[in-house]
Amino acid sequence: MRFNKSEIILRELKRHFPFTLISSLAAGVLVAIFYLINKGYFVGIVSGLFEIIHPAHVLVSAMATSAIYWKYKKSVVETILVGVAGAIFIGSLSDILFPWFAGNLFSLNTHFHLPIIEKPFLIMGVALVGSVAGMHCLFRFSHSIHVFLSIFASLFYLLAFSVEVGALAVLLISLLVFLAVYIPCCISDIVFPLLFVKKSGD
Repeated sequence: MRFNKSEIILRELKRHFPFTLISSLAAGVLVAIFYLINKGYFVGIVSGLFEIIHPAHVLVSAMATSAIYWKYKKSVVETILVGVAGAIFIGSLSDILFPWFAGNLFSLNTHFHLPIIEKPFLIMGVALVGSVAGMHCLFRFSHSIHVFLSIFASLFYLLAFSVEVGALAVLLISLLVFLAVYIPCCISDIVFPLLFVKKSGD
């Protein structure tokens, strides 16, 4: 089976742009409302939610990455390796490194917190499970859930580990989250696995 990697990548990037943008803005609105209702407990709640959603994001990211690799090459070992590597590395970019950089760029004094270092067995474990499950799951489903979880993980990271902000700032931060999610998630699910598939396919 022959395919054009560039065409596939561009098509998928265009397809997922509106979904990611609308989801990021919707998440910002929901979290802003939640902030207004629970101002006193907001930081503690979003911090706890981040610790739950980030591993869930890694799990689904591994599923999406391994699913598309498995689609073009039926190699169990390679699929698992690509799924685990893509989920952990690029998941850390979208949930932590990009939000941390953006937060400090906009003077939010965002603290650095990397779960793969602090909880390696948990993160590696969910990435492994996700990679195995990805060989039996639909890419479209896992990618959509992946983007959804990544949006909230990035948003919660910024809000939990930065200086306290208001409801309006939450909405503005959701735009930063869009950039932090759109590029890494599409790279993880689409570009990354295709880099390891030969043009001739299997």
